[in-house]
Amino acid sequence: MRYKSLRRKYWKTSRWVIIVCLSLAAFSCQSEYHQKVEQELARGMSYDSLFLGIKFGMTSKEFFSHCWELNKQGLIKEGPTNTTVEYTVDKLNHPAKMYFYPDFYQDSIYEMPVTYMYEGWAPWNKELTADSLQLDVLRMFRKEYGDGFMEIAHPERGTAYVRVDGNRRISIYTNPDDTQVKVTYTDLLTEKKLAQEAQHKGGM
Repeated sequence: MRYKSLRRKYWKTSRWVIIVCLSLAAFSCQSEYHQKVEQELARGMSYDSLFLGIKFGMTSKEFFSHCWELNKQGLIKEGPTNTTVEYTVDKLNHPAKMYFYPDFYQDSIYEMPVTYMYEGWAPWNKELTADSLQLDVLRMFRKEYGDGFMEIAHPERGTAYVRVDGNRRISIYTNPDDTQVKVTYTDLLTEKKLAQEAQHKGGM
């Protein structure tokens, strides 16, 4: 009986230690991320380039005009629902598509959500799950932007990989339906401005 009591006590203590360690690890990652953001913004460097010649700061007219030229070259086309732009990706381990459409602030691109999906995805094909795709996209982005991606545990999106260069943040995370990977490019300066505006409205 004493042995069982000690064993229960041991497991309770172990579980508590594990929970505390995980909490501290998550806090450490978040703290490291926020420090990185502050350091990069303090540099005053501007990284506005995204992909395919698209940049932060483009107006809606400039974006549509640019996409029209890319379409004429056969590089892109309208997405399945005509609400996104579709581009065929040839740098991943398997054929894939990416779909994108920017978010505007005062008629200026400040965020670009992108969805990646393997063309041959099927529930029984374990090589083409979102987890595999996420690592594949991360590999491609490391070649493009370098190795400075931080691994962060997100409460809703699972493991995310984040890189911050000056005002530009790139986040790579999986979609809950296990078929897609999301990548979001964000202009941190505009995001900060939006947060301040929201806070100001909330305080009024």
